[in-house]
Amino acid sequence: MSDWKADELTAIEGADELRIAPLRRNGTLREPTTIWVVRDGDDLYVRSFKGAGSHWYRGTRARHQGHIEAGGVGRDVRFVDETDPGVNARIDDAYRGKYQHYGAQYVDPMLAPPARAATLRLEPR
Repeated sequence: MSDWKADELTAIEGADELRIAPLRRNGTLREPTTIWVVRDGDDLYVRSFKGAGSHWYRGTRARHQGHIEAGGVGRDVRFVDETDPGVNARIDDAYRGKYQHYGAQYVDPMLAPPARAATLRLEPR
């Protein structure tokens, strides 16, 4: 169940980019990284363009918590691995729909197996 407020979902979904800052083991935030974000129902998702090797994604593994900012909304979040094939198929469609204007050279890697394996659901905390 999502704890996002409707206006937060709308604002974040409408933002082209999201700034994500994973929480380090010592409790401090890493430097924010700008990435893409998509919505599926009442949930928000991000993927690592470079898969599990990305610096920001590796940072999410330390505490599975962090902070995001997009569309004028800032929230502390939990990072939850998303592995459901059906959900990932919908997320693929969301990336295609939202970011198609950037072209296949940017969108296709977000749909490739390495990025799909690095899909995270953002849960407010």
